[in-house]
Amino acid sequence: MVGTNNLARATKFYDAILESLDLIQVECLDHHAAYASKDAINVIELYVTTPFNKGAATVGNGSMIAFKASSQQALIQFHIIGQKNGGTDEGAPGPREEGSNIQYAYVRDPDGNKICAFYDKSES
Repeated sequence: MVGTNNLARATKFYDAILESLDLIQVECLDHHAAYASKDAINVIELYVTTPFNKGAATVGNGSMIAFKASSQQALIQFHIIGQKNGGTDEGAPGPREEGSNIQYAYVRDPDGNKICAFYDKSES
């Protein structure tokens, strides 16, 4: 779950970046949106919500949401689409440890939440 101060802006961002990871919006109410896999729409993987206590949504220092990408291309698209839809670059797609098979990409959503996608090249 990630918090937002502007659900319409946040859902526009998440609709765009999560599509590259085969996740779609399956519910949207006044205070939250829910996302699930295209293949399992009843299994929610992410909620984007305004805070229950009606206070401002804030970013957690050291907090991050991570999603598994199905391919290197999906990882790249996640990063590009995130930036084109109001997010900011937090790390281009690539390995973070020398010799690692795992590639990562990072963006911050319009509210400042850090979002990661990763792809394990050894699984292809």
